[in-house]
Amino acid sequence: MAGPGSSFAARRKAVKKGVQFTLLVVGQSGTGRTTFVNTLCETPVIAHKAPVAPEMAHLEDGIKINPVNVELEEDGVRISLTVVDTPGFGDQIDNEFTFNEIMGYLERQYDDILAEESRIKRNPRFRDNRVHALLYFITPTGHALRELDIELMRRLSPRVNVIPVIGKSDTLTPSELQGFKRRVMEDIEHYSIPVYNFPYDAEEDDEETIQDNSELRALMPFAIVGSEDEVEVNGEPIRARRYPWGLVEVDNPQHSDFQRLRNALLSTHLTDLKEITHDHLYEMYRTEKLSRSMVGDAGGPDYSADQDGSVLPEDMATQSVRLKEDQLRREEQQLRDLELRSQRELAEKRQELLAREEVLRNLEARLAQAQTSGTPPPQQQQQLSMSQHGAMHPNLTPGGYAAEEQQHLHNGMQQQH
Repeated sequence: MAGPGSSFAARRKAVKKGVQFTLLVVGQSGTGRTTFVNTLCETPVIAHKAPVAPEMAHLEDGIKINPVNVELEEDGVRISLTVVDTPGFGDQIDNEFTFNEIMGYLERQYDDILAEESRIKRNPRFRDNRVHALLYFITPTGHALRELDIELMRRLSPRVNVIPVIGKSDTLTPSELQGFKRRVMEDIEHYSIPVYNFPYDAEEDDEETIQDNSELRALMPFAIVGSEDEVEVNGEPIRARRYPWGLVEVDNPQHSDFQRLRNALLSTHLTDLKEITHDHLYEMYRTEKLSRSMVGDAGGPDYSADQDGSVLPEDMATQSVRLKEDQLRREEQQLRDLELRSQRELAEKRQELLAREEVLRNLEARLAQAQTSGTPPPQQQQQLSMSQHGAMHPNLTPGGYAAEEQQHLHNGMQQQH
């Protein structure tokens, strides 16, 4: 297995092009998940959960899956780190939905790779978002694993490298912490949970790799303490948590396993985690997916498989092409649906425009007819109607005579007298 003795050629390539690495963090609220990520990246990558009003405390938001990208540099190697946070995990009474959401996210990344591999012409800008490691934060109860912990690690281990950690381990005394670690590993062994245990080959690996992996394996589950604040000690700033009785230093191996875990994730075992993801976890998923598809297409047993249940390589290649053809057909159908919807909307707009033009033509026709027949416009019709109902003309007196004629008659009568 890969470890500190990884090939020099691979390291030179990583230094030149950079390394892409995806880390999934899962744990209940209050286990130090957010603080750990910000401490790992040495920058506030994830915002802390806002306080919830008492009247809203009974509402459940459900799990969310939020990937965040950050650029790091470790030992001269540029690392494009993607941290996938899972706020809301474990906050429900029934967590079946949260298990399925995380599993679905992991498998969708595998499906994207499977589809890309089936392309005749690969996309040079395709981004591999497969998760290479999952840090599961165990609540520091001091007792043993809970059913929630066992079920999640057991379900997700076939799809991702699961690394158990104890969040906020400074809440336990040294003796409590050692006992808790021992019971957690006993439960993992008892329930046959295949966590990532820093594997090595005693016959092929060098002594340095064997010793380093053995020490890391002995630290599992890693006791984590995180802090986003710095405290000045002897004139030097260090990351630590201040308590009335003293300081807990994040990078002090006697206080926390944080530095050993960070070095393993981003340096010594980064390549090994990626290789296991691609060579074992993804290949196992790929075989299962293609086998299920072949059985489903045949509508019965898979007679192309040999007696031990494995699938022949030529059948897998044929099925891969078939999956790609199905994907192309789905994309073509989506384009046709989009085109039909656009044509339908365009036809509706055209009918609406024609209706408005018809209304305008009718108004113009009525106006022209009124002008030809001498019918007064609507405003004059209203004034005429008012005069017919007793409204006086502004130049007429109540007797019906014009004012000038009435004055002339009055003057003539005076002359006769």
